[in-house]
Amino acid sequence: MNVLIKGFCCFLALVVIGCSSEKPVADTAPEKMDRPNILLIVADDLGYTDIGAFGGEIPTPTLDSLAQSGVMLTDFYVAPTCSPTRAMLMSGTDNHRAGLGAMAEFMQAAAPELMGKPGYEGHLNDQVAPLPQLLKDAGYDTYMTGKWHLGLEKETSPAARGFDKSFALLHGGSGHFSDLGLGADTPKALYRENGELTELPDDFYSTQFYAERMIQYISDRENADKPFFGYLAYTAPHWPLQAPEESVARHEGRYSEGHKTILAERLKRQKALGLIPADTDIEQYMAMVPDWDSLSEQEQRVAERRMEIYAAMIEDIDRYTGKLVDRLKAMGEYENTLILFMSDNGAQAGGLPTFYQWAAQCCDNSHENMGKSDSYLFPEEEWARVSTGIFKGFKGQVTEGGIRAPAILHYPRAGISGGRYGQFLSAKDVLPTLLEFAGTEHPGTRYQGREVHPVQGKSFAPVVFGEQAAVHADDYNMGWELFGDKALRRGDWKLVFDSRGDRKWRLYNLAKDPGERDDLAQQEPERFKTLMAEWEEYVEDNGVILKYD
Repeated sequence: MNVLIKGFCCFLALVVIGCSSEKPVADTAPEKMDRPNILLIVADDLGYTDIGAFGGEIPTPTLDSLAQSGVMLTDFYVAPTCSPTRAMLMSGTDNHRAGLGAMAEFMQAAAPELMGKPGYEGHLNDQVAPLPQLLKDAGYDTYMTGKWHLGLEKETSPAARGFDKSFALLHGGSGHFSDLGLGADTPKALYRENGELTELPDDFYSTQFYAERMIQYISDRENADKPFFGYLAYTAPHWPLQAPEESVARHEGRYSEGHKTILAERLKRQKALGLIPADTDIEQYMAMVPDWDSLSEQEQRVAERRMEIYAAMIEDIDRYTGKLVDRLKAMGEYENTLILFMSDNGAQAGGLPTFYQWAAQCCDNSHENMGKSDSYLFPEEEWARVSTGIFKGFKGQVTEGGIRAPAILHYPRAGISGGRYGQFLSAKDVLPTLLEFAGTEHPGTRYQGREVHPVQGKSFAPVVFGEQAAVHADDYNMGWELFGDKALRRGDWKLVFDSRGDRKWRLYNLAKDPGERDDLAQQEPERFKTLMAEWEEYVEDNGVILKYD
């Protein structure tokens, strides 16, 4: 068995039997091996339980296969919303350092005084060294398709951040068949191709288009000897819920028994898979969604149709990812392509009042038109609860339902047959990991003649190569802040401040209480005090502006 495969097998065995402390020989370092192609695939608003490998009933054979022959990252953290997570991915730093301390849309509408302050530029700023540019410097061809959400202008587009070729949605979302915008202030979404504003083709369907354009970029490479970095950022299953009629038809009738039944099925599967504690009381989570019989017949029909469309969007992610995988295999590139699949945040429930006002103005949301190009729908809270499982809250919140995401690492060269890494990782760890696989390094504090923030994330490649048993020490901490919500996790312990409730800090032990139901702040006063001090350090270190304090 070569040392690379040995390292991966050791990695997979960590949770069960631990890993030998013996260091692999020197020639296992990434720079000594053929550098892999890298494919980073990000789904938009995909919930933790939605795909089959994480307990869902939606058919996702491609993703399930990647999980079964790769590694499921079951304790993977992101930001509460889209652009802050993407800022972390592209920078390896906290989003407050990278320019998205708050979402640009939020600052423009509700907090204009924040816009332009350090870390609040509203785009991926020049104080970080962007991942695609670093990989391009290292000799990679770099491609991007899908949702950018890190700057509207040409000088902040993917082309200006290191992508050789790109076709990017600039806003936070759009119609999946057209450039329908998300609100009255942006009725038309903007797209850039290789930095220049462009229009969509007449037969556009977002999931299909982004996957096929990525296939085209990879297939048309001029120098096939160079490795490539592909960033495929789907906009599905982000609202508005839209999918082709034939895709939706495959799910008709599947959700006729309602929210509780589907949630119970998912939690039972998660128990069987070991994704939630074996002693989890499923019934307490059943009480969080309404009885199906309490809904009128019309309400049931509408709710059922919402989920059929949502499921169709996720199955289409899987189908078109499968086409990309098939193309890699046909090209002989699959075995040497590292694939990292993830969601950018937790499941979306409903929207702000302005979005519903726009939905009523822009679109036809009658039952017979649901899911079509001129409809505008959200999953709504009941189905978002199903997607989130036992976790509390949804997208936009710093509780587990907003910031814990499904993720899968897959690298066929290792010959691995399935595994699971259940220790803390975050979106900030992705950049240093991919750089290490690429055999290159982050420049530190200076890049292209300017000062930049050093990477805060930590590469998990050494764990993959069997050089260490865990990525982060038990006392590692990470903070979050967005829209006035705040959190800090240190080991198994987590502080949470929910601005939507009584504005009170709470303390949870995630090892015993992953659903964040039992506040231990009063029982653990010293731990609470220590973590509050660490929260203040996080605010200071990352330039967080506490607008609502």
